[in-house]
Amino acid sequence: MAQSSYAPLFSPVSVIGSQFMVPYQFDMIVDINSSGNLVITDTNHKIMLKVKPCDSSFHLQRVLLDVYDKPICMIREKIMSEHNRWNVFRGDSKSKSDIIFSTKTPSMIQSKTSVHVFLANKVSSKDVCDFKIKGSWSKKTCTVYMGDTSTTIAQMYETQTRENGEYVKDKFMVTIYPNVDYAFVMTLIAIVDAMKSSDRDDVIEEVIGNWALPL
Repeated sequence: MAQSSYAPLFSPVSVIGSQFMVPYQFDMIVDINSSGNLVITDTNHKIMLKVKPCDSSFHLQRVLLDVYDKPICMIREKIMSEHNRWNVFRGDSKSKSDIIFSTKTPSMIQSKTSVHVFLANKVSSKDVCDFKIKGSWSKKTCTVYMGDTSTTIAQMYETQTRENGEYVKDKFMVTIYPNVDYAFVMTLIAIVDAMKSSDRDDVIEEVIGNWALPL
């Protein structure tokens, strides 16, 4: 479990649905297989969610599924847009009326992962993000924050899992803070994974990170 303190949230964070919230902190394991699928389990390896690629001719797409393979939300790249924009729709819909939230990167080329989240029903300024995920994807040390604040709602960190004597690169842990919608957090992780699978930002991040290491 991530060794960090957190301030209790004044209100629950429910974006996808309140059924994906629990009143205590817990860890989830994310395993990315060679087909690009994400299998998300608890620490007892019980499957809780899945993410599968379902790209169309023009769009990169992912679908978040429950344990029975029922679609929870559709994750879709917005084509011909700057700042790597993605929309998330309820169920398997692609209708604008079913958009739950959208994401974009604050800059077109990034040395570190940074994605801003904007709720479809937001009432605050359209220029201020409702959530953000920042950190190093290559090192699996990203953190999800409330809006443009330092209030943490979830944290990623590497596991020490070994297979055939080597550490597993595509398996990591996510600590979900109390009363936080874990399906929402996993949707953000799926978006970043899809972005990093389709562009060179992850390579830039890793090169800059290695260059910064002391000799």
